[in-house]
Amino acid sequence: MSTSRASDALLLEFLADPAHLTLDLGEAVARCATALDLQQAVVYLVDLQQRQLIAQTHVASPLPVDDSLAGWTYRTQSLRVEESETGGVTAWLPLLDGAERLGVLAVHSSALTADTLIRSRALASLLAMMISSKRAFEDSLVRHTRAEQMQLPSEMLRAFLPPRTIGNAHVVSTAVLEPAYEIGGDAFDHSLTGTTLHVAVIDAMGHDLASGLTSAVALAACRNARRNGAELPELVECVDDALSRWLPDQYCTAVLAQLEFETGLLRWSNCGHPAPLLIRGEELLVDALEREADPPMGMPARLSSEPRRTYETRLEPGDRVLLYTDGVTEARTREEKLLGLELFADYVIRATAGGQLAPETLRHLIHSILDSQAGRLRDDATILMFEWRPPR
Repeated sequence: MSTSRASDALLLEFLADPAHLTLDLGEAVARCATALDLQQAVVYLVDLQQRQLIAQTHVASPLPVDDSLAGWTYRTQSLRVEESETGGVTAWLPLLDGAERLGVLAVHSSALTADTLIRSRALASLLAMMISSKRAFEDSLVRHTRAEQMQLPSEMLRAFLPPRTIGNAHVVSTAVLEPAYEIGGDAFDHSLTGTTLHVAVIDAMGHDLASGLTSAVALAACRNARRNGAELPELVECVDDALSRWLPDQYCTAVLAQLEFETGLLRWSNCGHPAPLLIRGEELLVDALEREADPPMGMPARLSSEPRRTYETRLEPGDRVLLYTDGVTEARTREEKLLGLELFADYVIRATAGGQLAPETLRHLIHSILDSQAGRLRDDATILMFEWRPPR
């Protein structure tokens, strides 16, 4: 039997054995690499704030996302190859679960052939699925990606948050949320159906456990209504009902939106929140999505006799829409000036013109905000950006 066919048989044997589902990540990586006839493979997962790539082995040291070949692979989602210090070559491959960036995979081999590259890509795809399925219940994976202790409100909220990035051939949606370990009432949500991208950004009153609980209930009510087939106005009403019933003393502001990614039709409802921003080409279309806001979600809405309003517009291919909380625009630059809408949008425009991927644009943006605050924010800062890019 040829080496290639023997490797194929080993991999199929591994996948067919139900025991592989219970292996820890290190053993799974080693067995998969052996089955694919690869010399050695090391998984690096990105930390919570996307500053370091942390090896899932005690042998290798963490690598900076902004200043390493592995980081270049993470930032661009592209293959890079370098000569290994011990001889042979190291191929760096992105670990992607759909559009979500998990980290990178280092594959060491004596030489990089077309066959080796195909097997390395197959290993990266297989491991990404394994990591996504295991990190929900393997705390060791979670601990490896944390640089400090998580506060209780943050722990609760993060259990409800979706992946940072989702997407398909028509649209990509990506989000960041800081301070990563001390969030109080900010939250985001995004999901895909067969025709529609659903997004939400929520900012609950206060900055404590009650704030986190408010956002968690709002997220759950939103998802419950969406999965029961509710249209946008009804969905907002369901969140109002849940908050006013279970948390009558709490409320939150929010923008909830739906994008039909076949047609570019955007619908949204603004519940006492900063208006979304529309960036087209290299220009911020000032007030393009500015509409009169309704009361915040929860009891304030019950005190108003006016029904919830839904607005709509049509996007153009390449448009980027930003939802954010006021902790972003109220952050201060190194010169102690408010960041404001113009600087906020200008950063996204320049990053877009430079060819940065949407997740990388937000990673850089939130880091620049954090670094100008000496790592501390006066309030939670959440940014969600989606880009409509229908196939030509």
